[in-house]
Amino acid sequence: MMMKYIAHTENNKGEKHSLKEHLLNVAHIMKNVVTNDGWKNIFFVTGLLHDFGKYQLDFQRYLLEGGRRGSVPHASWGAAMAKKYKLYEAAFAIDGHHKGLPNIADLQCEIKEIEANDGFSEVTKYFFDDIKINENELNISLLRFQETERELFIRYLFSALTDADWLDTEQHFSPEKTEHRKAPVFNAEELIRKLELEIQNKSKEGYINILRNKVREYAISQANGPTGFYSMTLPTGMGKTLASVSWALHHAKNNNLNRIIIVLPFISIIDQTASELKRIFGEEWVLEHHSGYNEDEDNNRQIAEEITDAQSYQKRLATENWDYPIIVTTSVQFFESLFSNKPSKCRKVYNIANAVVIFDEVQTLPKELVIPTLTMLKDVQKIMNTSFLFCTATQPAFEKTEKFNGIENIKPLVENPEQIFNATKRVNYYAVNNYNPVSISELVERVAEKDTSVLCIFNAKAQTLSFFKELKNAATCRLFHLSTGMYPAHRKRVIETIRECLKNKEKIIVASTQLIEAGVDFDFPCVFREIAPLESIIQSAGRCNREGKMGKPGEVYIFSLQDGIFPDKQYRSLAEFALSLYKEKEESLFEHNFFTEYYRKVFNLFIPEDKHQIVNNRKGLNFINVADVYRLIDDNTKPLFILNDESRPLYESIRHKPLLSREDFRAMQQYSVQVYDNFFKKNIDKIGQEPQGYWIWYGDYDEEFGISTDNSLFIV
Repeated sequence: MMMKYIAHTENNKGEKHSLKEHLLNVAHIMKNVVTNDGWKNIFFVTGLLHDFGKYQLDFQRYLLEGGRRGSVPHASWGAAMAKKYKLYEAAFAIDGHHKGLPNIADLQCEIKEIEANDGFSEVTKYFFDDIKINENELNISLLRFQETERELFIRYLFSALTDADWLDTEQHFSPEKTEHRKAPVFNAEELIRKLELEIQNKSKEGYINILRNKVREYAISQANGPTGFYSMTLPTGMGKTLASVSWALHHAKNNNLNRIIIVLPFISIIDQTASELKRIFGEEWVLEHHSGYNEDEDNNRQIAEEITDAQSYQKRLATENWDYPIIVTTSVQFFESLFSNKPSKCRKVYNIANAVVIFDEVQTLPKELVIPTLTMLKDVQKIMNTSFLFCTATQPAFEKTEKFNGIENIKPLVENPEQIFNATKRVNYYAVNNYNPVSISELVERVAEKDTSVLCIFNAKAQTLSFFKELKNAATCRLFHLSTGMYPAHRKRVIETIRECLKNKEKIIVASTQLIEAGVDFDFPCVFREIAPLESIIQSAGRCNREGKMGKPGEVYIFSLQDGIFPDKQYRSLAEFALSLYKEKEESLFEHNFFTEYYRKVFNLFIPEDKHQIVNNRKGLNFINVADVYRLIDDNTKPLFILNDESRPLYESIRHKPLLSREDFRAMQQYSVQVYDNFFKKNIDKIGQEPQGYWIWYGDYDEEFGISTDNSLFIV
């Protein structure tokens, strides 16, 4: 009698998971997710071979009798089997489906070890006897790709395998979870209907509204183009979100695409965008996903699930694989998943295929990552049939040139952008002291004498705080301070108060760090901005006379500060370079083409081709190396939970829990400040750790400017 091989142990019904059924289920799930008919066989066979190693008698014994986890490896056996049939891409995906995609040298060593094992032929026999397939079904035509395209195809295969494996395993152990995964199917026509209803209810009066509608209608007229790269360059306040989503829905309908993914640069603007889309389309259509507090996979192994309603649970599950109609996420979540080698991060990657991805303010990419990022996006577009829309007021020069390996064809969705920029000119730019450095005291004097409300933006927290403190002695109006030294709930409260003051025409002065540039829709009559890279100057100006209702241009003053502090050397170089281009010809800051010229020169002068060798490591199929060096932000920070009167009710509700849920950590985010390691070390006597693992700040916290310490420079 033939042995009954199992993939997993008994579930709560006492049923073992048949290995044959598991392999065939995973193979069929994978075959069904890929729309390219030429790749269905390789996807199917990858699923079929992924647990080939479980046909080892030692592995079957381990499942039935127990033993140390990982004591009988199985993934590398499937990789060796794939390699035997020259399915090299499948070998990578199979080898990594538990531990992560390997470097090529590690894979080769593991496969050699299996090939030398006397039991390999025996396991092969068990596999064919059980599965009942013909060996010829594993002989698939070799795939032909360019170097980095092949690497991306492996990621695509790996992502689909990881998710299919998890989904089928979940069906065995937790069928109730599978039931909760049934998200609404993307329906472009229904979503277009909802959006049109929203637009019909908006005001059509006034020149700006007429222009917004004209821009949106032109973009929709271009939606029948093929999948590829597109751009939407519009000045602040021209309704980029509605125009871009309108185009995306029509484009998805015309190209039979599956979902829309909106990628935003900062967590701070996700809530705002997601809320607007949920209001228009309905809560059930929109998934909001970003890297939350303590959400790395190692910590999550110990996090308990405590979600009470079905829709929240469905969305929680959907963050694992992005099987949802509309997704709003961050650049960090999107790009670091694309470049990761970890199963949990990569599960979602295959659902980027056959999608429309909208990048908002994509110029915020770190300059040294531009080349490897664009190379990856070109591969995704070609291999996964994805459309990308770059949406910004300051469009980077991402096009390919003789000296820059960018994107060959980006189709603009805005007709006559120069005309729109000229028609929406809302500010005038002025130099403070002809850009010669001014002291904090001189700046305070200039700002305090203004008879209107003023927003003053600095590059560093120390200068922001110094200005704010000195201003308190000089100004008679109401003052506000904003920085990342304040926890998010505190900042949001201050921002709402500022908006209320502006609405009531109350004179105020706000001292802020750059965080104000990240989608905070203020409308000040006057803005002062410390010299910065061009995109920051333009973003700051977007907070001045934003709605164009002043009857005259707003005033934007650009200044250089004595002993100015810059976030890093590159930021300083770009700030000084931008200044050299617009000094004594500030009118160029209104010209649409000026941004393109600036970025083209920046890419040529300041961007190392690929200083981390990410593209070369991708060509060499070194997945671990790539994942280790691709970072959009520094991750050498820790969140500190601020314990005060506002946060204490939350603290009391979680302090005695043995394990915290993701919702607990998400709530804690609103009362936490990210700090650098240096700050942590210097203030360790004011920091405590709770049994659940998170850190608490017991030091001073000021209601005007946040964490209070002489070491505040080390706050993020």
